[in-house]
Amino acid sequence: MTTIKIAGVPEHFNLPWHLSIENGDFEKENIDLQWTDVPEGTGKMCQMLRDGETDIAVILTEGIVKDIVAGNPSKIVQVYVESPLIWGIHVAANSNFKTLADLQNTKVAISRLGSGSQLMAYVNADNQGWKTDNLQFEIVNTIDGAVEALTIGTADYFMWERFMTKPLVDKGIFRRVADCPTPWPCFVIGVRDEILEKQPDIISNILKIINQTTIEFKDIPSIDKTLASNYSQKIEDIEEWLSITQWSQKPLLEKMLNKVQNQLLQLKIIDKKGTFEDIVKTV
Repeated sequence: MTTIKIAGVPEHFNLPWHLSIENGDFEKENIDLQWTDVPEGTGKMCQMLRDGETDIAVILTEGIVKDIVAGNPSKIVQVYVESPLIWGIHVAANSNFKTLADLQNTKVAISRLGSGSQLMAYVNADNQGWKTDNLQFEIVNTIDGAVEALTIGTADYFMWERFMTKPLVDKGIFRRVADCPTPWPCFVIGVRDEILEKQPDIISNILKIINQTTIEFKDIPSIDKTLASNYSQKIEDIEEWLSITQWSQKPLLEKMLNKVQNQLLQLKIIDKKGTFEDIVKTV
């Protein structure tokens, strides 16, 4: 048995991994795939890849591209979810902010520096024609931290995946004022260089297994009920989410990487672009 450590957010996108692990799909290939939930998200997973705490991360595209350019010794081996991530822009339910325009020059809660919640705040500000230099951040670590920050007023708004945040909207804790989709495929699979050099066949095998699961995922009987139950979602929200979510089994193309890097460079999130070979490796 070869032990491989993998990390991802505890969100519905990653149910295919859990099903494959529970079904023994990796074990049959002598792979002990050990999953770690990382509620803090992309910034934390980038650190885990750097520290060798995880071998693989199922991670936001913009976050891992930024961190590889900044020296993270990892590569993107594949796109995992082709469709954009729909970021909901949330305020406290009783907040005086009613529209997206009201949020200009206010403070945004982020899980940590370099996280998707920070990077997408830049994308959203740019979309709105706001000065990105004026963005102010409050680090809250997790969604629970964001609830506290928005409730007591240490931050004014919080961007997080719309469907995972919907239960907080339904409960009257948050109010969603707008959506901001990513301009690129949302999740990719990142792997540490050391693992890619030593065990490329194992990584290739892991990708084959998960790709087979994601191809068949939407056809699993009652998958909507399973998702709704596992992630505390309303069935109609899950059905909407399933209808707009497209998993991928393909590598990240150079054209798409250029699009991501050009936008990150324009927003001053990165100060230089990496080469395709620096960032992407096909196994």
